[in-house]
Formats: sequence, structure tokens, C-alpha cells
Amino acid sequence: MPYLAPLRVPAQPPHIGQTHGNLEVATYNVHRWAGVRGGQKWDPELAFRVIEELDSDIIALQEVLRPFNREDPLEHISDALNLHVAFAVTRAHRRGELGNAVLSRRPMKAVFTLDLNFGVFERRSAIAAQFHGTTRDLTVVATHLALIDRTRERQVHSILDHPELQGPALLLGDMNAWRKCRATKRLNDTFTTRHHNQNWPSTFPSPLPVLSLDRIYSRGVGIKQMRPHDTPASRKGSDHLPLLATVQLGQFDIVERRTR
Repeated sequence: MPYLAPLRVPAQPPHIGQTHGNLEVATYNVHRWAGVRGGQKWDPELAFRVIEELDSDIIALQEVLRPFNREDPLEHISDALNLHVAFAVTRAHRRGELGNAVLSRRPMKAVFTLDLNFGVFERRSAIAAQFHGTTRDLTVVATHLALIDRTRERQVHSILDHPELQGPALLLGDMNAWRKCRATKRLNDTFTTRHHNQNWPSTFPSPLPVLSLDRIYSRGVGIKQMRPHDTPASRKGSDHLPLLATVQLGQFDIVERRTR
């Protein structure tokens, strides 16, 4: 079963106040901090440079490895970039815990996990973070879906039918949407319809992107602009390019609420 790791608050959390208008979000598969080639390589600094370049309000990360015997890259990112971090463990890896994370400039109202383990061969989960709004809360879901079409379809139904995900929401992650299928059709039908498979930016593989595996879907808020983050650093940081979007909050704003 997936489980939450302790939430991480930056050493010096900034006071931002209320967000009006637009929100910059991104999704990034960090490839277990192994760079573009993967394998046993350990170089989280490569992905850190990319995350620093993104300069986004909210970032969803996939294939995040929290090592057993090394410094946790998420702690370094949290303190260096003043970001709140929530991490959900999908499974234990021989070198650490593997899962999804949400990074945010703002504190999160609530965080929970979704068990998406419907297949025998692939362990999958999602993490959902909720943010205070002036009238309604915004939920951000980060996930990494299965390769098998039938399993991915069940995972999509589980996310969309979850009782806590019926309001304004963003769904970000590596959807493994390498071809049209019923899972991606329902995502397109349920969330915004302006993005069809042929219109998604290509993000994989990062040195020469040809597949649109990474997606950002929205409901209750608008997506103004979507683009891949293609830089010299991002072509080395992972086998995926990050995908960014400018989100229009519409009739509600995100606010910061502190507890004493």
C-alpha cells in the first residue's frame, strides 16, 4: 500500500499571501535522479538544476527516489528553493523509497495518497495535495500511470471518481500516454477538451522528444499556455523533459493560511 512520508517545510518558508490570476505549474519525471541515461547513476544535482530553472509555484515529480544511505534530494530542494514538499511512497526500491512528490511555494491544507495498484507487474500510486482557496479549494494530483492500457484505464477511473477530487483540480504527471486509448479519452473528456493527443507537447525522450507521455489536465480552472521546458540542463537531467503550464485560477484565488 502507498504511504505518506513526513511533510517537509523549508527552513525559511516565505510569506507569499494571496495568489491572483495565474499559477505556474510543472510536471517532471526525474528518473530516480539518474540523469538521462538512468541505471545505477546517482546525480540529483542534474535534476535540481532543472527544477531551479522551472521557477514554478507547484511542481509534480515522478520516479522520486528517497535513498536509504544517502542525503535525501527532496530535503535539499526544499531548503535551497524554499519549497514545501509532500512525498508519497509507491514501493520500496533496493536503494530507497520510490514514489511521487508535490513541491509548492505555499503550505498545503491536506495531503493524501491514492492506491492505483490494479496490475500485477506495476506498482503505482498518486499523491493529492489540497490548497486553500478564497471560495473553493484546489486539489493537485501527481501520478505516474501504468504502461498497460487496461490497467491505466482503471487507474484513471479511480482518480476521477474519488470523492475528494470532484472540485477544481489539476492532474499532473507521467501518464504513459504513448498512444490513444480509452484512458486518455476519458481524461480528455472529463478535464479540458482543448488538448487532444496530437496537440500535446512532446517530452520523451529528452534528447530528441517524440512522445507526449507527460500531461497536465485541469478542471474548474483554465490552462492558458502549455509548453515543454527544453534547455541544455533539461536534456541531461532526466529522460523526460518537464512540462509547464500557466493556469488561470478564474473565479477563485489560492490563499495562504498559517496555524499558530
